[in-house]
Amino acid sequence: MRILILGSGAREHAIALALAREAAGHELLVAPGNAGIAAVARTVPVDPSDGAAVSSLALEEAVDLVVVGPEAPLIAGVADAVRERGIPVFGPDRAAARLEGSKAFAKRIMAEAGVPTGRATDVLTAADLDGALDAGGAPYVVKADGLAAGKGVLVTADRDAARAHALAWLERGPVLVEQFLAGREASLFFVSDGDRAVPLSPAQDYKRIGDGDTGGNTGGMGAFSPLPWLDAAFGGEAAFVDHVRATIAEPVLRRLAAQGSPFVGLLYCGLVVEDRDVRVIEFNVRFGDPETQVVLPRLATPLSELLAAAASGTLDAVEPLRFSDEAAVGVVLASEGYPGEPAVGRLITGIDEADALDGVHVVHAATDRAGDGLRSSGGRVLTVVGVGGSVPEARARAYAGVERIHLPGARWRTDIAERE
Repeated sequence: MRILILGSGAREHAIALALAREAAGHELLVAPGNAGIAAVARTVPVDPSDGAAVSSLALEEAVDLVVVGPEAPLIAGVADAVRERGIPVFGPDRAAARLEGSKAFAKRIMAEAGVPTGRATDVLTAADLDGALDAGGAPYVVKADGLAAGKGVLVTADRDAARAHALAWLERGPVLVEQFLAGREASLFFVSDGDRAVPLSPAQDYKRIGDGDTGGNTGGMGAFSPLPWLDAAFGGEAAFVDHVRATIAEPVLRRLAAQGSPFVGLLYCGLVVEDRDVRVIEFNVRFGDPETQVVLPRLATPLSELLAAAASGTLDAVEPLRFSDEAAVGVVLASEGYPGEPAVGRLITGIDEADALDGVHVVHAATDRAGDGLRSSGGRVLTVVGVGGSVPEARARAYAGVERIHLPGARWRTDIAERE
């Protein structure tokens, strides 16, 4: 197949790596890509949020499938533009993408579908905010309603900090004050063709910048898969996945279809688990980052078959997915200053040494090639992935890879999967 992937981050590099290792020998194009992606695919300098430009590129290159990586193009309606030209797309249309584009919309869909989640109050003014904070009490959960690059959420016991965070985001649009949900977090991806929900293997990510879940919120500082703790918490992964599919994913998909917005693509369920109680923290409408980096290396079923079946409405013909028994752990290396203003343009060395280690590979997120080598170009720069027979073995391999890489001022968490 000739496949066009939209995006330039670690998620898109992980997708490209999964497709490149298939025996079918696909021709991969990525717009715009990054330095790591360029090693396994042809990169094209096209804006992934420009529907007309993406459609034209897809037609010119006669691609068989377009895979939309980031959320911004989906919310901008790029999938709609490509479908209008008769090209299969893995990614929801603009209407269904509101599930991530507006947290208030997502809460409404969940309420109509009877999906378990926390209470939420829409806030439009400072007066609304004070009332919502007082009614909910600590810990306070404040979320920007729209896209915020993983930085719109604050969970804190400090009312003043919650209020300041909310007021800052109110300048850009509505915010939500939500009920705090206690428990362990898990991420579960479902591939959908509009009717069916096919689950991948669960993962857990780490949103805070610092060890022990301290500091500011980020797009994600690491992840691991599978989740051994589900055995004790839920009687095993299969029982957990079946429960989430029946009580969360399928009801939401049915509700979206009933309102004329069938969901074709990847439904990301961000969940909190306490005993056998599972509730939704958030939905995303695309592969998550950094969870994709640890889920796809374990997928034994060809990813291309899964994505193409979803785009063509034929998931019923796909055999049950197969996953490796191995575990994967990913550790994100971020630039100095992240999640604030990241330092960019710094030389990166040691990636080849890390890639040469047994069970280790490096996924690029924000890199480019300069005259004298590889340099950082954003906040989260790399994900170092270790794969092994158990979570501890995979974790040891990932951190061995981190030790080989040098990026001046880089920061990373030292406790990814430590609890396992």
